Amino acid sequence: MAGASTPAAPYGASPIFDENSLPDKLRNEHSTKDGTWGLLRVLEGEVELVFIDPPSQRLVTVDNPAPIPPQAPHYVKLTGPMKMQVEFYREHPLGAEPSDG
Repeated sequence: MAGASTPAAPYGASPIFDENSLPDKLRNEHSTKDGTWGLLRVLEGEVELVFIDPPSQRLVTVDNPAPIPPQAPHYVKLTGPMKMQVEFYREHPLGAEPSDG
């Protein structure tokens, strides 16, 4: 039986990028569309995920994927060799509780 707090399933994913193939678009400020969550997964190494507004940084590792809220301006900052992929979701990717005011 499936539990009530089962994490969401992705509806799409980016290619797998390494430190050489990571596109400029992801290295510079960008955001997902309204209603689209991202989940930055690091497969090897680590990267920094930098949010513009409100400003924050998060070290993303193999064991610590990072959710990216819809329309949140952000970019990826390299810290060394890595492999990463972004998965796309229609709800919070880690099964967080929705906030129903």
